[in-house]
Amino acid sequence: VLEEGDVAAGDQISLLQADEMQIPVTEITRLYLDRKSDPQAMRRLIQVKALPEDWREYFTELLENLSEDVGAVM
Repeated sequence: VLEEGDVAAGDQISLLQADEMQIPVTEITRLYLDRKSDPQAMRRLIQVKALPEDWREYFTELLENLSEDVGAVM
């Protein structure tokens, strides 16, 4: 949990908890820009607890659309 406050040069910052999914921002950006790139990665991404709900909804919708597109091709 983040708390509002001031941070100054030399202040110590420590990691209290890491998300077990460990998806880097670069991966999220790649998935956002290349919308059909990697459905498995999108499934992992929507499980990240720290991901804002609107992003989770966005990627869930993309996955649903990808599933529909695959079904239409078959």
